[in-house]
Amino acid sequence: MCVCVCVCVLTVNNPIPSNMKSEAKKAAKILREFTEISNRTGPDKLIPANILAKCQGLAIITVIKAGFMITARGGSGIVIARLADGRWSAPSAIGIAGLGGGFEIGVEVSDLVVILMQRRAVDSFSKGGNLTLGGNCTVAVGPMGRNVEADVALRSTAAVFTYCKSRGLFAGVSLEGSCLIERKDTNRKFYSQDIRASAILNGDVEPPPEADDLYLVLESYTDKYTTEWAAKNLAQKAVQSSGPPARPRAPASQRPVSTYRTEAVKPSLYPSISAFKSDSTGGMGPWDVGPVVVTAIHPFTGQQPGDLSFNPGDRITVVTKTESQYDWWEGTLNGRTGIFPANFVSYP
Repeated sequence: MCVCVCVCVLTVNNPIPSNMKSEAKKAAKILREFTEISNRTGPDKLIPANILAKCQGLAIITVIKAGFMITARGGSGIVIARLADGRWSAPSAIGIAGLGGGFEIGVEVSDLVVILMQRRAVDSFSKGGNLTLGGNCTVAVGPMGRNVEADVALRSTAAVFTYCKSRGLFAGVSLEGSCLIERKDTNRKFYSQDIRASAILNGDVEPPPEADDLYLVLESYTDKYTTEWAAKNLAQKAVQSSGPPARPRAPASQRPVSTYRTEAVKPSLYPSISAFKSDSTGGMGPWDVGPVVVTAIHPFTGQQPGDLSFNPGDRITVVTKTESQYDWWEGTLNGRTGIFPANFVSYP
C-alpha cells in the first residue's frame, strides 16, 4: 500500500479544476512551501534540493479526499518534464482520481508534489495520457530534509516520490491506485490547439510566461544545490589532496654557506622571520586597516620549530601574509607566533 505521509498546514489550495494560468500560479505557491524554510516548515520538512535537481519531471496537485467506509479522491494540478537539453517543458493540466477502502471517516484537502525520478514514469504518462500510481509505477514517500545526501534518490528503486501537506482528519493520503489524468480541454483552451500531454512534455510547445514563477522556484532551488555541492566538493579536494602548501624558502642571500669543515652545516628547518617577511612584502590591499583575524577550519599540528599549531575554531591574528591563500602565513595565537598553512583557515 502506498501512503503519502502528510505534514499538517493551516491553509490549503483549491482542488477544483481551474484554467492553466491559475494552476501554474498554484503550483509555484505549493512548490515554494516545500522548498523554503518558514515558521511552519523547518529544514527537516523540505524536499531535498538534489531530488529536484535529478528528477525527470514533477506533478503538483491539490487533492480533496472524503469518505465514510469508502473514500474518494479528486483534484487538479499540472505536470512538467525535464527536456533533453535540461530545460523544463511547458505544463500540462492534469487531474487526479481514485477510490479507497477501509474504515475512514472525514474530509481532507492536501497539496501534493509527485516527483517523477525516472524517465519511464514520464513516458508512462506521456504515452497513455494517464499514470496509475502504484500500478505501472512504483511509489515511495520521498526523503525529507535539506541535508539529505545526494545518492539517496539514486539508490531507491522507486520511480515516483510523493510529498504532502494537508489539513483535515485523515493521517495521510493513500495514493495506491490513484490515477493522474490528462485534462485535454484545459490544454486545448490554453494552447489554442488540440495537443496531447506527450507533445507538451516532449517540448513541442514553448514554456509559457504564465509558468515563469514555477520555473523560477525550481531553478533557484536547484542552482543553490549545485553551488553548495560544488563548494563542498572543492573543499574536500583541497583538504584531502593538497594538504599544506610547500614551505617557504629563505632567500639565497640568507641561506647558510657551507664550509670545508668535516661537520657540514645543517639546513635551517624554519626560515627566519625576516626571510619570510621579505617574500610577502607588497600592498596588503583591503587588509591594510586594522589587524586581520582568520578562523581555523581544519586542525594543524606543527611539524617543525616555528610552526603555529591550532584547532578548528581558533582565531589567529595574521602578522604577515602573501597574495595567495595556498601559501604559508605568519600569525599569533594565545601569545605564540609562527607560520601556518593559509588554506587551513578562512577569513571574511
